[in-house]
Formats: sequence, structure tokens, C-alpha cells
Amino acid sequence: MPASTRHHRALAVFVHCLGILAAVPALPAAAPEAAAAPRPAAGTPSPAVPPPVDGMPRPAAPPPTAAPPRTTGPTAVGPAVPVAARATSAEPTPPSAPPAVATPTRAVVPAPPPPVTVAVAPESSPAPRYRIHVRNVGNSPVDTTVRQELPSGSSATAISAGGRSSRSGGSTSEVTWRLRLPAHSSTTLGTALTATAPGQPLTAPACAFTSDGSRPYDCATATWQAAVAAPAAEVTEAPPWRRYPVLLAGVGILLLISAAVVWVWRRRRGRRVTAAALADGAANGGRGTVYPRPATPSPSRRRRTPPVWLLVSGAVVVLAGVIGTAGWTATRQVSSIDTQKQPTSGAWRGTGVAGPMGVPLRESAFEFTVYRMTCGAAGSAATAPGASAPPPGARSCQATVGVRNLSGAQQPWHGELQRAYLPGNRWVSTDESATRAANLGRDVFANPVAAGSRVVLPLVFTVDGRDPPRQLELRSGVFSAGVRVQMP
Repeated sequence: MPASTRHHRALAVFVHCLGILAAVPALPAAAPEAAAAPRPAAGTPSPAVPPPVDGMPRPAAPPPTAAPPRTTGPTAVGPAVPVAARATSAEPTPPSAPPAVATPTRAVVPAPPPPVTVAVAPESSPAPRYRIHVRNVGNSPVDTTVRQELPSGSSATAISAGGRSSRSGGSTSEVTWRLRLPAHSSTTLGTALTATAPGQPLTAPACAFTSDGSRPYDCATATWQAAVAAPAAEVTEAPPWRRYPVLLAGVGILLLISAAVVWVWRRRRGRRVTAAALADGAANGGRGTVYPRPATPSPSRRRRTPPVWLLVSGAVVVLAGVIGTAGWTATRQVSSIDTQKQPTSGAWRGTGVAGPMGVPLRESAFEFTVYRMTCGAAGSAATAPGASAPPPGARSCQATVGVRNLSGAQQPWHGELQRAYLPGNRWVSTDESATRAANLGRDVFANPVAAGSRVVLPLVFTVDGRDPPRQLELRSGVFSAGVRVQMP
């Protein structure tokens, strides 16, 4: 190989090595900190950069201004500062998650248990009696107000020590106790009521509130049943001859038997006619009846038809069977219609349930229980910060509602779907600003209800007029049938 060729090849290898060495600083760094800070030039002291504390890259300090390094010929190549490093040092950005990794969904944390719990149990007695167990599960004393709503039309005949009967803001009476419960203590309260009707069940819910009686800790309900209940009336079935299916089956069997009798009769009649013809032919010398004697022509016989009474009877039986079947079907369909159930808007899933106050009512996902409803005087509706002013004469009605999520997943719900119906079939939705103020600034509709959890909270409705709401409609979603709670 010529010498010039060897020299050129050695020079090319040397230049390629220099290019590789110059490109090494531009490669991606192994750590974000290395990529964020540019490498200083050779011979220039780099300022100390504090290590990251929270895992985020720190902006690198700008290098001091110095004279450019002197180079000796083409072999002295300074390290190249990458553009990405300069951009990162000017404005650091947090590392992003890989696009293939899905952002984890944060599970809803159930609300902490209340410091005071309530349990109500009815007694087995001829008159309605209830036991209310109030327990302080916290580590400090608690002042609480216990209220028991009395059913409409009943009054208290006996109250345990410290309680008094009064009329609440609604249309019913209530029994109130003011208690101070030491830490990890419990007490039992008792009431006896007058029965509105003999043997009629009575439901009396009870709630424990804060000392001022504005925010509920916990609520419970119980239904009293008479000790000796009257036996339920036994439903006696109609006799077989009065049941429509039996009648239709009897008519069908009768028609089949009649058709079989007619067929047998016609067949036997044909056999007799054939036998008579054969006997006549034998008497005429075996010529039969093909060539009858002209002197004695055979009389023409008319084909017999069923009698008119048989046709009329068959038509009457068939018509009666059709009318009876249509009447039985229509009666069954009409009897299955519930005339007491009112329609609900958007009831596409589940069946609408209605009931009185204090009774748990379940819809598709939630179990709602309305424990209490109180309304203030006219003009008592307060204006929350940032909300529009209520109309003149409006008042606030607060309902204490228990919500239990019976589904296996967290369920959101919305304040616009909770309605209070007024006289004249008018309704209003939840006043969310007033509800937030009643819950100490917490938006109860912002987070979904965790699976299997139960919350007791106040819902506020701003209504106009002097009449309180007559019905509450509560639902978990737009496509849920929801529940309707009748107010006393």
C-alpha cells in the first residue's frame, strides 16, 4: 500500500475518534440531574449544586464568565453543551409518567365514624314503647341533643328523666333530651306513646345532634308492632267451577266430545246406508242398484245438515269462551297496576318506592332514610356567600337524611336530583350553598359515596309559601327510579 494512503487512513481513524469523544457529552444522561446541568468546560470550576430533596431536578447555577479555552490545533476540541440541557437548566420540568402507564384512580375514603352513635329498639308491649341507646365512642366528653320524632297523631305518655315533649318546626311533635356523655359511656332513654289505631305499627326515628342541635351525629329508626297482632286474613281461592282456566278447559273438552260423537254417528249412518243398498241388490237378482227398475225409481234424498240449535249453541259457547278469556286477562292486568304509586321523572332503572318518614327505602344503589324535617319561619332563608338572594318571604326547610351505599362500587349523587314537592305539584331542588353551610362548609355532593358506607347529613331546601313540603324525592342518579318519602 502506498505511504500516502496509509497516512490518509490513519488520519481518518483519528478524526472519527475525536468525533466520538465530542459526541459523548451530548448523549442522554442516566439521571435527570445530569441532564439538567450542563458540563462545565475543562479547567473551569463548577459551582456546587445542592442535591434534590423532593425528587425534582434543581436548576443548575450559571457558569462564571471566563475566557474561552485556548486550543492547540485541531486536536483540542471543547465539550459541546446540548440544547436540551440548556433548556432544562433555564426552566426545570417534573418528570412525566410513561404514556403506557394509566393514572391510578384514587379510592374514596369513607367518612370517619361519628363520635356519638344511636340505636333505637321497640318494646314488646300493648302500647308503643321505645328504648334509645346513645353511646359516646370518643375519648373526650361530648354534649349532645337527642331528638325523637313522634308519628303523626300520637303523643308521649311517658318520658325518661330529663326529656321533654315539644313541637318542632314541622307538623309533628318531638321529644328532646340534652345530655353530656363522658368518654366511652352510654345511656338508655325511653318513651311511651299513644297508639293512633289499635294494632297499627308506628315508626319513631331518633337522632343525636351537636349541642346546638344543628348538625346530626347519627340517627336510627325502629317500628313498633302490637304484641298480639291480629291474624292476617286468609285468602280463600274461588271454587273450581268459578275459575276461568277450569271453565275454558271444560268448554274445550265438551267441544271435543261433541265432535267425536258427531263423527261416530255419521260413520255408523254411512255403514247402515251401505248395508241397505247391498240388501236391495240381492233382492233384485243380484243386479244391485246400478240399473234400477224404471217402474220404481228411488226417491232423491237430501243431504242432512246439523240442526240450527246445534250451530247456535256452538257459536254461543265459542263466543263465551273468547269473552271470558279476554275478561280474565284484562282483570289480571288491571289488578297488577298500583294506583297509589306516582310516576317519577327519568325512572328508567328499577322501580319507584314510596313510604313514610323514618322507614328505610331502597332504590337501585342507595338506601335513603328521612329521619326529620323542620322548616323555619317565613323570611328565614339565609343568603350564602356568592349565592343569589332568595325571594322575599322564602324560608329554609332542613331534612336529616341517611344515605347508605348498598352497591359494590362508589356512587356519585347530585343535589339537583334531590327534590322537595310543594302543594300544587311544585318542586324545588336542594339549595347547595345552604346545604354546604349546614355541613360546616363541606360539599356533600362533591365526592361519591364509598361502597358499603353510610352517612347522615342535612339537606336544605329553600321554599316559598306557608305550607311545608309534602314529599321528598331522593335518587342516586338520573336513570334511577328513586324513592318518595311522604311527610307527615
